Amino acid sequence: MIRKLLIANRGEIAVRVIRAAREMGIRTVAVYSEADEHAMHVALADEARYIGEAEPSKSYLDASKIIQTAKDCGADAIHPGYGFLSERAEFSEACAAAGIIFVGPPASAMRMLGSKIEAKNLAVDNDVPITPGFFVAGASAQDLKKAADKIGYPIMLKASAGGGGRGMRVVRKPEDFDSELAVASDEALKGFGDGAMMVEKLVERPRHIEVQVLADSHGNVACLYERECSIQRRHQKLIEEAPSPLFDQQTIAWPDMQRAAERLIKAAGYVNAGTVEFMVDEKAGEFYFLEVNARLQVEHPVTEAITGLDLVQWQLRIASGEQLNIQPEMLKGERPAINGHSMEVRVVAEDPARNFLPSIGKIAAWAEPKSPGVRVDTGFGPGSEISRYYDSLIAKVIVHADARTQVIERMRAALLDFHVIGVKTNIGYILAILDHNEFKQGKIDTGFLAREFADWSEHPPIPRELGAILEHAATPSNTSSEEREPEERAWALTDGFRNAR
Repeated sequence: MIRKLLIANRGEIAVRVIRAAREMGIRTVAVYSEADEHAMHVALADEARYIGEAEPSKSYLDASKIIQTAKDCGADAIHPGYGFLSERAEFSEACAAAGIIFVGPPASAMRMLGSKIEAKNLAVDNDVPITPGFFVAGASAQDLKKAADKIGYPIMLKASAGGGGRGMRVVRKPEDFDSELAVASDEALKGFGDGAMMVEKLVERPRHIEVQVLADSHGNVACLYERECSIQRRHQKLIEEAPSPLFDQQTIAWPDMQRAAERLIKAAGYVNAGTVEFMVDEKAGEFYFLEVNARLQVEHPVTEAITGLDLVQWQLRIASGEQLNIQPEMLKGERPAINGHSMEVRVVAEDPARNFLPSIGKIAAWAEPKSPGVRVDTGFGPGSEISRYYDSLIAKVIVHADARTQVIERMRAALLDFHVIGVKTNIGYILAILDHNEFKQGKIDTGFLAREFADWSEHPPIPRELGAILEHAATPSNTSSEEREPEERAWALTDGFRNAR
């Protein structure tokens, strides 16, 4: 039994884990850096421990410091969240050596799946389809170029370690291979400490589909349906939904993808929550294995919405040795067990008008949507500081409804009710995507944003009553409201705000 849990993370995922643990009667311990002393996760936890300076390497990435903190406070387990130490096999091993439960997969599975080359070889051994390519550890630049010539252009260069779009380059002509390989390898070396590369055949206009899995230590594996993650900007996901509209078109058979994911998870000896990612070539009617994310995903709430399961609580139960005891139809992956449709958008502190540069500073005012079928996961609020040291994600808005068309309408309404003053956000950009006709029809792929929104610029936003009030409240003034002229008051704005929608 886990009685006390340390969360080795920050922001919205730390808040998410704290709330799940509290519902189970588990005491929580937050860790925080110098930059996060007044953060939401610190205030919500039962205890909070300072672990170092704002620089991640001196705080959230310092494994020995986090394990010592867990020992000092008597924590039974550590939940790594995502990012930071979540996919480091050595951290999982260090937890085990210290007698602390690591809420995640065993180190052996993480190592097997952490290298894209090893993971693809495992996939081949278990009849999981992979993209035609060249996946050999220690391959030289000459080996890679020969493989590219044999596969045929265009090809994709990919880093063997890591992800998130770093160390990836499309090469369309042989004469560009050497220069693109040098850039990709250098980027991978700096980002992951490993410059090893592999070559894949480029699939034009692919869809990115991932399968959520839960696996216990008793041999049970549940493939909890798929998520559509094709709406990406520079390989970073912005909108995710479940289930995917792809399967409505019956281009790919769900049981085939489900069984492939299950075979791979069992072959790796995987336990706890994870995600098997696939690339789909709609034109060919084929799907190919990409990688396994050996952790909880940012987009896990959409799966929770369509299954009614709390994935974080199941992580804790599985880590405690419990057997996966869920609805039999869901355990088998039967699609009639899916409840409606769900979508998540990532609200990030970036300025779309300045090429999406991160926007840092203090949040002066904050108002979240509060409507039926709408959930907001965040670690921020009024007065929170957006730091340059960490990821720009400030909130996830998740909506659920009976059908995809309703979900899009509900998401649009929710975003119009989301107001952040003090930093720039991408809300206007997301609204434009939701309004795009092809997005509404589910005709999307990973190149959709680059193709359809390459020249996008935000028009002046529609006046909104709450936004006007917050903007007005956030503007410093030396005069009282009684001394201001009526036209200066938020309530007196002549913008028809009460009917702005």
